[in-house]
Amino acid sequence: MAESLQWTDIAGIAIALTETRPEVDPLSVRFTDLRQWVMELPGFAGRPERCNEKILEAIQMAWLDETR
Repeated sequence: MAESLQWTDIAGIAIALTETRPEVDPLSVRFTDLRQWVMELPGFAGRPERCNEKILEAIQMAWLDETR
């Protein structure tokens, strides 16, 4: 995992979510929860105001790809 993840580090975030929440189906996660979980990841340094729906969708789809 990267030293300092930002919102644009979609692939790194997806890998980290796969490692920290292996039991979760990415498609079942609400964006409000996803946003919080990303901000709680070890090494995540992104600012909350930099997050938007487009970024969360990209993270969700990358996370889904990682779980398959």
